[in-house]
Amino acid sequence: MKTITIAILMLFSVSMFAQTNTELKKHFEAYYTQMKKQGDKQGVINAMTHLNVIEPSVARKDTLAYIYLSEGQHMQALNTIGVEKNATDSDMNVEVKALALKNLNQTEMALEHFEVLYQRAPNAYLAYEMADMKIQTNDLAGARLNIDYAMANTTDDMKRAFYEKQQPYETSMKAALTYLKGLLKFTENKTANIDEALKLMNEALTIDPNFNLAKISREALEAQKAQRAQQAAAQKKG
Repeated sequence: MKTITIAILMLFSVSMFAQTNTELKKHFEAYYTQMKKQGDKQGVINAMTHLNVIEPSVARKDTLAYIYLSEGQHMQALNTIGVEKNATDSDMNVEVKALALKNLNQTEMALEHFEVLYQRAPNAYLAYEMADMKIQTNDLAGARLNIDYAMANTTDDMKRAFYEKQQPYETSMKAALTYLKGLLKFTENKTANIDEALKLMNEALTIDPNFNLAKISREALEAQKAQRAQQAAAQKKG
């Protein structure tokens, strides 16, 4: 009799737990919808977190990580989905890992995930990002390949955003790639290639005279060239 009573109580508890979970799920689904309607991103994150606890799913985790990323919470995004490279990861999952790691200055780790995205669906924008990061990590041969691909697959109407100014701006993708070619050329040999790098910066500014980053880079190269000329003149006098 005691055994039967315990079994009945356990079944009752399971039934109550299932009912509670169903009610909670309905509540947080409604809460999620309302927070989304109000544009309350933190409310959306809270609702999605609760839903994932109640009924875990890979898709829900990926979405939660993407929302964290869109809010600039890069570490929280990575804590949600991890940093490991898995063949079964969705495109959204890989993109979140790539961008979050890049924004956290984990360039080499970010590149691993950018490579996965590029293998799945190569495009000029991805190639530009990868070339930029490869220059930073001194993979100059890899950067050159990415730039060549992007140049061959860029159209005149394509733009790229830049954020070094207080006010973000866009420039022609062809100008951006020409600037990147100049940066690569200078990185390959900072003494012998300065004139060629300057030429490429000027080409970028011919395409877009308002390209601020190319202006800054050209000024820096010109300053270096002038300083070397002064040093050479001083040595001759000495």
